[in-house]
Amino acid sequence: MLRINDGGATSPRAPQKALRDVVGRFWPHMRPYRRQLIAIAALVVAAPLLETGTIWMYKVVVDKVVVAHDLSELIPVGGVLALLTVSQSLAEFADEYLASCVSERFLRDLRTAVFSHLHRLSPSFFDGHGLGDVLARLTGDVTAIETLMLSGIADGLTYVIRIILFGAALFVLSWQLALAASVLAPVFWLITRHFSREIKSASREERRRSGAVSAVAEESLGNAAVVQAYTRERDEVARLVEQSQGAVEAELRAARLRGLFSMLTDFLELGGGLLVLAIGTWEVGQGHLSIGGFVAFLAYLSQLYSPIRRLGRLVNTVHAASASAERIIELLDQRPTVSDPVSPRALTRARGLIEFDRVNFRYPGTSRPGLNGVSLAVAPGETVGIVGASGAGKSTLAKLALRFYDPDSGRLLIDGNDARDLRLADLRRQIALVLQETLIFDGTIRQNIAFGSDGATDAQVSSAAMAAGAHEFICAQPDGYETIVGQRGRKLSGGQRQRIAIARAMVRDAPILILDEPTTGLDSISSQQILMPLRRLMEGRSVLMISHDLGVIRQADRIVVIDEGRICERGAHEDLLNRGQHYARLWAASAPLARREPDVNPEPLRATAA
Repeated sequence: MLRINDGGATSPRAPQKALRDVVGRFWPHMRPYRRQLIAIAALVVAAPLLETGTIWMYKVVVDKVVVAHDLSELIPVGGVLALLTVSQSLAEFADEYLASCVSERFLRDLRTAVFSHLHRLSPSFFDGHGLGDVLARLTGDVTAIETLMLSGIADGLTYVIRIILFGAALFVLSWQLALAASVLAPVFWLITRHFSREIKSASREERRRSGAVSAVAEESLGNAAVVQAYTRERDEVARLVEQSQGAVEAELRAARLRGLFSMLTDFLELGGGLLVLAIGTWEVGQGHLSIGGFVAFLAYLSQLYSPIRRLGRLVNTVHAASASAERIIELLDQRPTVSDPVSPRALTRARGLIEFDRVNFRYPGTSRPGLNGVSLAVAPGETVGIVGASGAGKSTLAKLALRFYDPDSGRLLIDGNDARDLRLADLRRQIALVLQETLIFDGTIRQNIAFGSDGATDAQVSSAAMAAGAHEFICAQPDGYETIVGQRGRKLSGGQRQRIAIARAMVRDAPILILDEPTTGLDSISSQQILMPLRRLMEGRSVLMISHDLGVIRQADRIVVIDEGRICERGAHEDLLNRGQHYARLWAASAPLARREPDVNPEPLRATAA
């Protein structure tokens, strides 16, 4: 069976953090809810106080009504009992509702903060991390942090207050019985401490495996057409099963630990209850404790064991949630490889002069240089074509121009300014981009075109669509510009998607244009139809055109040939052919279609000075 990246599918282990460090890291996200947290804390204290009073009233009922056979006391005692019960219910309702409001908003804000942070990271981060695992962290792991930061703390505080209040009531009723009931507490604490460590370890592995499942599913479903075309459905299912089995085993280990912990605590509770029952019966017989007091003691004790048991389980849950928090911290600790300078130079609208000055660059984790001593200038209004074999370094020029990466040495200059001295936003506003892989969002056609510029008006969108040759087919759609194009624009043809991408670049109206294989994947007719909109887009702009389509590239003002990261030739199409070197060999090896004479507008495909 074919194995695709099985070893790399499992998510990397996130660095382990102490619980106090985890809480300290996310506590600032709780600050906007300080007032609500104070109200929740007050309700958390009020509910156990009212519950303590309610149980004490049962002692009064037994001693003053049942034992004394005096029904006259039932009405006042019953009235107090009813008031306490209603008040407790209202406090618990208010606590639960307010906590839900805070927790959901906290989750929204934290997920937004993580999502925003991810968008600030450089593309190199996503090259080395599975998208499915990142999505698993953004959803499931972020949700687990709420348990750690809010509901876990609120529940823990509730349990501690109940333990304190119920314990105090036990000592008030009978300190002898209270001491007997607490003799097993150290054993319970040791068991909880041991199991919490083990459950955290198992939960950490389960979250890591779940991230791997998401990564495999995202990759496989994203390439569903390839999977089905090559009938590899069974192999893909096997990949998912393999990673799912790891998640199952990790979860079963955690379940076994939780079950064993619950069983041991149940035995401890039973032992303590039997001991108290024996001693309490003797105390009642000796007249040291009333029947009502003994009933109340047993009620407090039963209520005391519940928060103790839940507190132990909560400790385990919190430690499990901290494993998810570690994965989010790992994301938040990532830093972009490129960032804004401390004192950036101002740049409003560039003239469009791009210069690569002795640029050397190597992709992280690779030994082969991507670019080696490249010097190249694109003047305002000039079109420079970039050709070369796959992997020669053509697209690396585009990535450096957009500062997805910075050169290892040398400089990239925009109008004479080192790109590293400019704000990323200012730099990228100077550049419009049309890629080989036309990236279309699941929205309307209008939204996809307007994506090119903040605040693009309907008139600007329509004008750009007309210039891109897209207006006619858009109007033929069921809802015109409001037509939903589907995920990745799957409801449109390749040529239609490319025209929308050209319209999006036109809306941006940037002085620099990067075309990275703009006609790849299109048939000859679609490619010809794209040429006219491309000419309009290129007018008055500095153009860096990267393409294998020599029939398009030959009409650039200059052509640069890159081989193994170096510029080996440069010049006009005819000059390069006459030299009979690298470009001439590429031309000879190209398909006859690449050597065609363009039949759409015989004017050269070049940027006309504005």
